[in-house]
Amino acid sequence: MAGLDGREQPRGDGRATASRWSPTVEDEHAQKALELFGDPSQAEVPLPSRPESAATARRLTQVVILRHWGLGAANTEDAVLLVSELVGNAVRHTGARVFGLRLRRRPRWIRVEVRDPSRSLPCLMPVQELDISGRGLFLVDTLADRWGVDLLPRGKTTWFEMRVTDR
Repeated sequence: MAGLDGREQPRGDGRATASRWSPTVEDEHAQKALELFGDPSQAEVPLPSRPESAATARRLTQVVILRHWGLGAANTEDAVLLVSELVGNAVRHTGARVFGLRLRRRPRWIRVEVRDPSRSLPCLMPVQELDISGRGLFLVDTLADRWGVDLLPRGKTTWFEMRVTDR
């Protein structure tokens, strides 16, 4: 089986292997997501409440933080991981058809918001070493500088904030 660079790749033991990450390809996907859904740093972007929307939210977050705001890779990686967790919670636990994604920037801070129509509050649960689920808010609590939930008349916004180094 030929790989991305045209060389034959070993098949191994039949398990799936990760493809090589390409910033150019990822930038193309992110730019397409911006064109299709809009820029979450300009206005809230509505996304369908489906598992595959997590990838779209990650791409939008990545392109805004890394390319538009010019922040570092470490900030981008953490924000991408955490937005995936908030989107996963919105998709799995709210029963909504759509959720909203919004990114905000102010000096030395970024804020990522996921809005959904459920007023049910997320719950930070204790995490055990062998748990296979329920780690999302634990990760948010660990990696974000601040996080919380704002109740709205029709739903809630779950958010996190991270300190960043301005360039």
